[in-house]
Amino acid sequence: MTLNNMQPDYIFETSWEVCNRVGGIYAVLSTRAASMQAEHPDQVFFFGPDFGDHSDIYFKEDKTLLKDWLVANQKIQVTNIPVRVGRWMVPGEPIAILLKFDALWSQKDEIYGWAWNKFQVQSHAAYGDYDESCLFGCAAGMVMESLYRFLVEKNRSKARGKGKKLNFCAHANEWQTAFSIFYLQDHCPEIATLFTTHATGIGRSIAGNGKPLYDYFEAYNGDQMAYELNMVSKHSVEKQAAHHADCFTTVSPITARECAQLLDKPVDVETLNGFEPTFVPKGKAFDKKRAEAREVLHRVAEGLLNDKISEDALFIGISGRLEMKNKGIDVFASAMDKLAQKIHQSRQPEREIVIFVMVPYLDRTPTRKGKVSAVFAPYYLDGHDPLFGKTYYDLLIGLDITVFPSYYEPWGYTPLESCAFHVPTITTSLAGFGAWAAQQKERFGVDVIERNDSNYDQVAEKIAEDVLRFAHLAPEEVERARKEAAAVAKKAEWKHFFKYYRQAYEIALKKRDARMSALQNPTLL
Repeated sequence: MTLNNMQPDYIFETSWEVCNRVGGIYAVLSTRAASMQAEHPDQVFFFGPDFGDHSDIYFKEDKTLLKDWLVANQKIQVTNIPVRVGRWMVPGEPIAILLKFDALWSQKDEIYGWAWNKFQVQSHAAYGDYDESCLFGCAAGMVMESLYRFLVEKNRSKARGKGKKLNFCAHANEWQTAFSIFYLQDHCPEIATLFTTHATGIGRSIAGNGKPLYDYFEAYNGDQMAYELNMVSKHSVEKQAAHHADCFTTVSPITARECAQLLDKPVDVETLNGFEPTFVPKGKAFDKKRAEAREVLHRVAEGLLNDKISEDALFIGISGRLEMKNKGIDVFASAMDKLAQKIHQSRQPEREIVIFVMVPYLDRTPTRKGKVSAVFAPYYLDGHDPLFGKTYYDLLIGLDITVFPSYYEPWGYTPLESCAFHVPTITTSLAGFGAWAAQQKERFGVDVIERNDSNYDQVAEKIAEDVLRFAHLAPEEVERARKEAAAVAKKAEWKHFFKYYRQAYEIALKKRDARMSALQNPTLL
């Protein structure tokens, strides 16, 4: 498809993680917001679920924003969807619209019947978080339609009926918000739609259930595996969103391969995940933050281990969701056991090593083996935890090296974040970021270990060897590793990767135009 730089005037984007820090998608959207605001100032609207006080950690309500829309919004009054408008407190401070969707519970069966008849979404086998996710997505679509019609009318009135045609894109992230795609396709086809899967539900489930995802990849059928793994409804909504959206994207070549195989739909664009450099302090502020972080890590380790920690101890970190196999926590634990054995067997004095396992709900007590100690932090590090009282970034900057030996990782923000904060990292070829980083020339600060379905022990051994080697590096070599890690992260800033979203917007808008022509009902704005 030839692109002619057709771009949206307004962007509506929704995710379960807007003003709701749960996982990696929060990092994608919150860091991308600044780039979006720079290109479309206050014409970007993020739609998220309203969780009250929890949302207010990230959200600041502003009752002056979109005041005229809220007053005139008959659609919301009819469906009884309460909304709050304000700013998402991340770089760029984009407009965020938080909504409650409780009123749709009574309409759930009718909504699912409509989704089946119109889009063949199989909701009959739903369980767990399926209902609230789909109802939120549907409510988001309703609110988007209301805001779209208000902005169109405002433009028409302002220009006395002669305003230019406005282009709108609505972007849904993950299956949790896919119902917004279905709603808009059916009720407001004038809006171009995009759907991004950050990890296929079936791919993640195959990996998480201990099945060999990669050795038998071409033999897997997504629909068949959905029945086997009790994923029918979630797989169905994800697959139908991929097929019906005007533009379908994912975050890496690794996941694009999954989409083609498991969802029967090749992606239109690979929208690689970038990072916003304003999160990283510079100059003296960086040195101060690092010193503060090391002091806190040192103090907490001594307190929990009830022992002195040497000043030159090597601080190692791992973080992420509690997915033992997918995130590589299992192989990391094996690697640290091997590391402890190597140090115990060595006849030379070894540098002390402290491991910080920052994994929510990993409830274990601190441990010590010879010169290797481990501190477990089972919290979301948002600055309010009882152990550190600091955010993850405020601690990450104090580490010496991180390890993220993922088995299933569509992108992998944790190693990218580590590099951005000048912390060398170890990751694998099965992470999207790892596969991308392996192609960069600055490799001294990013070690990408080849991983497959059958080399678990070799990966653990290689991690142990690499950590031990890093512990023995001369100061100038450590500095080189830190600089090269930062250089890799610099290549992955949003200013380099946002171009993929421009491509996606244009593809969606062109598909919208083709649809409207086919409907023989063009909308004049």
